[in-house]
Amino acid sequence: MYIKKILIIIVLLGAVGMGAFAWYVYNTAFSGNTAFNNKEAHVYIPTNATINDVVAELGPLLRDTETFVTIANQKKYTSNIKPGHFIIAKGMTNNDIVNTLRSRNIPINIKFNNQERLEDLAGHISKQIEADSISLLKSMHDPQFLKEEGLTEETALCLYIPNTYEFYWNSSAETFRNRMKTEYERFWNESRIQKAKSLNLSKEQVMALAAIVQKETAKVDERPRVAGVYLNRLKAGMLLQADPTVIYAIKRESGDYNQIIKRVLYKDLELDSPYNTYKYAGVPPGPITMPDISSIDAVLNPEKHDYYYFVADVTNFGYHKFAKSLAQHNVNKAEYVRWVNSQGLNR
Repeated sequence: MYIKKILIIIVLLGAVGMGAFAWYVYNTAFSGNTAFNNKEAHVYIPTNATINDVVAELGPLLRDTETFVTIANQKKYTSNIKPGHFIIAKGMTNNDIVNTLRSRNIPINIKFNNQERLEDLAGHISKQIEADSISLLKSMHDPQFLKEEGLTEETALCLYIPNTYEFYWNSSAETFRNRMKTEYERFWNESRIQKAKSLNLSKEQVMALAAIVQKETAKVDERPRVAGVYLNRLKAGMLLQADPTVIYAIKRESGDYNQIIKRVLYKDLELDSPYNTYKYAGVPPGPITMPDISSIDAVLNPEKHDYYYFVADVTNFGYHKFAKSLAQHNVNKAEYVRWVNSQGLNR
């Protein structure tokens, strides 16, 4: 009887122990361990991260980091940490979280607009993917890469067409640059290439001209007409005389790309720069900004007309008045100058 009681006690203690163990396992692996109230949280694990780095990133999102590390060790995640962007859903268990971090790197959408320099683009992109601005810029300026692609320091900007692109957050600088090369080649399909040839322009010249159109008007519907003006001037052997190129030349000469220049002065037209289209004929050596697709296609599909001049329309802001003759242009320009003077815009 005594031995029987002892056996019963042992069995009961074993059951309690197993229950406690089962509770521990469930609580550790299969009980929700998130501490945030939103539907989901975004986690960014850097390249070559350690488990301490992962815990530092996840810490504010978890109720218990120790149980997470326990499961991470049991599932051998700590020795095979993957970089990337991951989404943790509210109520996820440690088991779910580790499985997510091991295999569900979610792409992100990156965007960039009309940057004037590769330096600006590198800084902008570095805020969206893991690669830092220095490595991005080094990759963009890589002499061997530019040589292989037939690009120069002046035309390197052509490669980056503003848009929204899907990337993995942990993409390297070279991955970003090479992807942009692929997108550029995809953009320049046979149809666009043939249109450029019909205009007697290279792809780089189209991009440079499109950049001027981009700067001249923010109105997408007006861009084909503006492009037509510049193409008419080129055909006639006229100087482009585009104010945005002079503004860019001033910035480039001074090294200050942050300055705001609202008015080009006569003395600015004497600046000796290959980007000064009042002084040098033809298309500038490279784009003065990254043109939108709408501006590029405006050059490739220009409006057919006999306009050679245009000036801002002070009666319809954002748009321009176009003229076929210098005499008519001077009338339009006088109206614009009177308005500018009334606004006190000296620069």
